[in-house]
Amino acid sequence: MREQPIAPPDPRLVRRAVRAALEEDGAGRDVTTRSLVPPDQRGGGTIVAKAAGVVCGLPVAEAAFRLLDRKLTFEALVPDGAAVSPGVLLARLKGRLAPVLSAERVALNFLQRLSGIATLTRAHVEAVAGLDVRIVDTRKTTPGLRALERYAVRAGGGHNHRFNLSDGVLIKDNHLAAARARGLTIADVIAQARRAAPHTLQIEIEVTAVAEAREALAAGADALLLDNMPIDAMREVVSFAKGRALLEASGGVTLQNVRAIAETGVDIISIGGLTHSAKALDVSLEIEPR
Repeated sequence: MREQPIAPPDPRLVRRAVRAALEEDGAGRDVTTRSLVPPDQRGGGTIVAKAAGVVCGLPVAEAAFRLLDRKLTFEALVPDGAAVSPGVLLARLKGRLAPVLSAERVALNFLQRLSGIATLTRAHVEAVAGLDVRIVDTRKTTPGLRALERYAVRAGGGHNHRFNLSDGVLIKDNHLAAARARGLTIADVIAQARRAAPHTLQIEIEVTAVAEAREALAAGADALLLDNMPIDAMREVVSFAKGRALLEASGGVTLQNVRAIAETGVDIISIGGLTHSAKALDVSLEIEPR
C-alpha cells in the first residue's frame, strides 16, 4: 500500500495528451454517435473494473469526457493507487450521452494503460517488501506519454528515474564505445563528463563487469549502473562499493528474480518493462440512458 499521496501529473500535460488522443480518434467527428444519439439525450454511466489490479488514470479519463462536455459530472469512487477487485465501481458520470460515447474509447484507453503500469509496478514493489531498495522506471516510455506513465509508476508504489536526457549524466555502453574508439578509458570518460556537466548533476556510468565497477568507482563515479550483471557479481560490487556510490541494477529484471537482485544490497532496481510491457487492466464503461 502507498504511504504518501501521489504527486499528480501537470494538468496541462494531461489536457495536451488527451486532446491529441481525442483528435486522433476523431471524437469531434463521431459519425456513428451523431447519427444515432440525439445531442440532448442524457444519462449516466459507471466505469467498472473487470479484473483485479491497481487503479490509475481516473483524472485523465475525466479530462477526456470533460474536454467534450464541460458540464458533464465525473465522480471518482476510488483514488488512483487503490487496489481493486473485479466488479468494483471506479467512477460515475452524468450528462449528455453523445460526448460520453465519443470520448469513451480514449478515456478507457488511458485508464487501462495507466492502471496496467500501476498494477505491474505494485507487483514488483511487493516482491521486494522489507528490503531497503527502490523500484524505478526508465526512459522506455510511450513517446508523448512519459509524464502520465511515470505517474502510473508512482501510483503503483515505484519511483521515477531521470525524466529526460537533461536531468542527469548517465554514461551508457554506446557512449563508452564511442569514447574507447578515441582511446579513452573509463576514468577519462568520467573526468570529461565531470568537467562538462553542471556541478549539480551526479555522474552515473553503466558497467557490466566487476573490474569495470572498480575502475569507475576509483575514478569517482557517483553511481554505478550494474547492467545485466550476474547475481554473484552484483553481490561482489556491493561488498566494496556500498556507501561509496549509488548502486543501480538493471537489465533482465523479472518478478521471478527481482527479490534475489534486491537481496544483493543494491540501492535501486530499474525496470523498463514497467512502462513498455505492462498488460492493460480490463475496465469498461456501462451507460444508463434516459
